[in-house]
Amino acid sequence: MSLMSSHRRVGVIPRASGAAAAALKARASAWEAPLTETPGVLSLFVWGCELRLTAESDSTRVELLAPELRLIGNLQDSASEIFAEAGLEVAWDHVDEGALAPGLSLMRVAGVSHPSPGFLRVRLTGPDAERFGRDSLHFRLLLPAMGRDPVWPRVGAKGRTIWPEGDDALHRPVYTVAAQGQGWLDFDIFRHDGSPTCAWAETVRPGTQVGIIGPGGGWCPQVPALSMFGDQTALPAIARMLHLSRDLVPGPVQAIVDADPADLEALADDPRVRIRHDLLTALSQADLPQNGFVWFAGHAPDARAARKMLLDRGVAKRDFMAAAYWD
Repeated sequence: MSLMSSHRRVGVIPRASGAAAAALKARASAWEAPLTETPGVLSLFVWGCELRLTAESDSTRVELLAPELRLIGNLQDSASEIFAEAGLEVAWDHVDEGALAPGLSLMRVAGVSHPSPGFLRVRLTGPDAERFGRDSLHFRLLLPAMGRDPVWPRVGAKGRTIWPEGDDALHRPVYTVAAQGQGWLDFDIFRHDGSPTCAWAETVRPGTQVGIIGPGGGWCPQVPALSMFGDQTALPAIARMLHLSRDLVPGPVQAIVDADPADLEALADDPRVRIRHDLLTALSQADLPQNGFVWFAGHAPDARAARKMLLDRGVAKRDFMAAAYWD
């Protein structure tokens, strides 16, 4: 497997051990990430990056290759954590100790609007906005407890991200970029009782600094056909993929949503969108095109049931995603 890599970082585990290879194989299995093995070399491929282990006479060399500096930092964080869990420590050739966590951007709130009864829309501004509008759909919003100044995660001495704890712990919900332009991005929050993010958005003042970390979570699948199923919480992601699919999916696209019609906005006039209030029944009855991709998101039990249903229908794991958006 080849990849474009312009950034490299190297570390050493100062003893020869099969534990490092075993730990990497276990993580590759958990992530369902590609793994290649040749004599003395083991490589895991994730996020367009490579994490390579090379056995040497008295040590194990760890090499990270990535197309972006941010991804090198993410991979270093993950590698350090993977091997630490196996009781191993990596001596890295470089650690950005004290720097903001990889992928963390500090932005400002421009304003909050109410595009529909069920959603709030937040606009953030900052010089990093553009990178959140490509390659991946999602990011994490980092919010301190009400009334506290934020303490941002930073890179520790051993390459791992140190997250604030206790009273400084951050709320870290995942959101989808709804729209992005020069120096700004929008995201939508589904309004529901007991949500710290809703409470924040209802009271936040323009100019407030916030942290967002990412992007992550994949992009619109570039496939011959796409079938999407989701509840209210998945509407922002479905709307984004419907927009992107016009350029990325040459064949049929359908979106089945369990949502209030008042929250559909522009989707109400999109012939590819239908409302069904039982997503699992809709999925079981759906005509799924061959060589297509199935995307399902919603309540955790429904996501588990959808995964089982698709596997029982013979859909390969690579041809679907069933994600829990809430529990």
